[in-house]
Amino acid sequence: MQQQRVPTSVTGSSVLPPTEPDDTAAAPPAPPARRRLHLFGPQTLFSLLPLLVAAGLWLHALPRIGFRDIGDYGLLDRFPLTFYVALAVLTAGFLVALRRAGTAPWWPVGYCVAMLVALKAPPAVLYDSVRYAWASKHDEVIARLLTEGTVDPTAELSGGMSAYDQWPGFFSLNAALVRAFGVEGAASYVNWAPVVLGVLTLPVLVLIYRTFSDDWRLVWTAVWIFQLANWVGQDYLAPQGFSYLLYLTVIAVVVRHFVRPGSAGPLRDRSVLDPAAAAVPPPTGTRQRAIAVVIVVPLIGAINASHQLTPVMLCATLFALSLTRRYRNWGLLAVAGVIMLVWDLTMGRVLFLETLGTLRDSAGDLLSNSRAGYAGEPTGPGPELVGTANILMVLALAVLAGAAVLLRRRLTRSALPLLLAAAAPVPMFAVNDYGGEMLFRVYLFGLPGTAFFAAAALVPAVGGAGRTLKAARRVSVVALPSVLVALLAGFLPSYYGKEGMHYAPPAEIALTRQAFDRAPDGALILATTGSFPGAYYRYDHYERWFFTEQDVPENLRMLRDPAGHLARGIPEGRVAYVILTPTQEKAVTGEGYLPPDGFATLKADLKASPLFRVVEESEHGLVLRYVDD
Repeated sequence: MQQQRVPTSVTGSSVLPPTEPDDTAAAPPAPPARRRLHLFGPQTLFSLLPLLVAAGLWLHALPRIGFRDIGDYGLLDRFPLTFYVALAVLTAGFLVALRRAGTAPWWPVGYCVAMLVALKAPPAVLYDSVRYAWASKHDEVIARLLTEGTVDPTAELSGGMSAYDQWPGFFSLNAALVRAFGVEGAASYVNWAPVVLGVLTLPVLVLIYRTFSDDWRLVWTAVWIFQLANWVGQDYLAPQGFSYLLYLTVIAVVVRHFVRPGSAGPLRDRSVLDPAAAAVPPPTGTRQRAIAVVIVVPLIGAINASHQLTPVMLCATLFALSLTRRYRNWGLLAVAGVIMLVWDLTMGRVLFLETLGTLRDSAGDLLSNSRAGYAGEPTGPGPELVGTANILMVLALAVLAGAAVLLRRRLTRSALPLLLAAAAPVPMFAVNDYGGEMLFRVYLFGLPGTAFFAAAALVPAVGGAGRTLKAARRVSVVALPSVLVALLAGFLPSYYGKEGMHYAPPAEIALTRQAFDRAPDGALILATTGSFPGAYYRYDHYERWFFTEQDVPENLRMLRDPAGHLARGIPEGRVAYVILTPTQEKAVTGEGYLPPDGFATLKADLKASPLFRVVEESEHGLVLRYVDD
C-alpha cells in the first residue's frame, strides 16, 4: 500500500500526527496577551513541571550522596532514593517533551542537558579531589608543561609517558587555558570535563542526525540514547574526549557539505523515502569542497596533534563514507592520511615505530585484540555488575539497531553513510588491542550511528498509513519508555559501579605525594598498579614499576614470595620505595589482577620482610623503603 506523507514545514521538520496538529503554522499572529497565555498554557506546564521537580529532587539528593564511604557497588548504593527518582522524572519529562519536538525543540534540548548534568555532574560538585586516576595523570602532564614550557618528543620517560610529549596538542591547549584564566591548575576544573564535553557534543550530534532525518522525535531520541549509552568513560579530561569531539565535528561537516553532484539519485524524491528521512543535502562543486577541505584541515591537524588512535578512526570513517557515491571524496581522505602520516613520522616517530614493531604479534589476533582491560575477570559485586551491564547494553543497542536496519529499509538506504560510519571502526580489532582498550574505542566510535538506528527502531514514522505503521506506533508506546529506562539502568552501574577505584580522599593523595617527595630524583617507585590518583606525580623525576600489571598467573606466582620477587626486580644500588593505598587495593582486586585476599597478603609479607622497612603507615596507605644490604 502506498504510504502518504504529511507535508513538512519550511524548516523541513515533520509535523506532528493528526492527534496533535500544529495549528499555529497557518493561524494569523495571536495578540500579545494570547501569546503570553499560550506560552504558559497546559502544554508548557506539562513540559516544565518535570524539569522543576527533577531539579528539586536532584538538589535534595546531592549532599546526601555518600561518596566518602564507597562500598562494593561504587556509588550505586550511596545514591539516595531521591537521586533515582529525579532521573526517572527527567525520563518521563523527556517523553512528554518528545511529543512536541517538531514545534518546541527547546524542551528536548533542556531535558538532554538536564539529564547530562544529573548523571555526570555529582563528582564535579561533590568531590574534593580529582576523579579518575587517568585524569590525575593528565593533570600532571599539564603541570609539567606549565613548568617547563616545552615538550621533548625524544625523551625517554617510564610508564609510557613519552607519548604525551609526542602528542601534546590537548595538553598545550589546557596549559593555555590555565594561564588565561589564572587558576592554580587543571585540577580546578578537571571533574567538569564530562559535562562540558557532553554539552559541546550535543549540537554536533544534532547536525549529524538532522542530515539523515527530518523527524525531530527521532533526532532527539538518538541524542538521548547516545548519552545513556556513552558509559565508556572516555569523556574525562583526556586527549580522547577532546579529539572525539573534533572527530564528530569533521564528520558533521563532511556529511552536510561534501555531497557530490548527481550522486543523490532518487534520494531527493520524498515518495521513495522513509517518512522520517531527510532528503540528501544540496550538492557541492569541486571548488566548494576544496574550500571545505581547507576549513576542516585545522580540525584534522588538532586531532593528530592530540591523540594517536582518533586519526586512524577518522581515516577509517572517511574511507567507509567514500564507499558511497554520495561521499566519494578521495581527496579529503588523502589529506587526512597525509597529515596523520606526517605527524607519526615526525613528532610521534618513536611510538609510531614501536607500535609498528608490535603489529607482527597482534595483527589478526581478533580474540586478544578484543579483550577488555589488561588482566583477568573482574571480581567483586560492583565490577561483576559493571561487566554484566556493559554486555547487556551492547547487546540491546545491537538488537535495536539491527531491527531498524531490517525493518526500515528505506531509512537505512538514505542513512547508509551513517551505518557505514558505525561499522568503520570494527576492522581495528584485526590490528591491535590498544593496551586492552580497543573494544571500548570501537564501541565509542561506532556509537553515534548505532544510537541513530536504535532510535529509529523505537520511534515510528509519522504521517504514514497502513497496518504496519499503526502496529509500530502501538508498540512504541510501551517499547520507547521501557528501553530508555533500561538504558538508564544500564548506564548507572557502567559509569558508577567501580567508583571506589576512581575516588581517593585528599589524605590518601597527600600520602602518595609525600612518598614521592621523600624519594630522591631517579628513584624507583613501586606500586601494584598505576590506576590510583597521584601515581604519576612528578613523573619525569622517577621511574615507576607497577608490578601487578602483568598476566594473572605471574601475579599468583609473585604472591608466593612478594618481597623476594620485588627485591629481584630492583637494580643493585637503586633507591626504591613501595606505595600501597586503599584505591590500589580496589583497583587490582576489582580488575582481577589479584585474588580477593591477594593485596592483604602482599602488604603483610612486605611489612614482615627484612628487605623492606616501613616508612609511613595509616588508614590511607603504606609506604616502605627497600633495604639494599
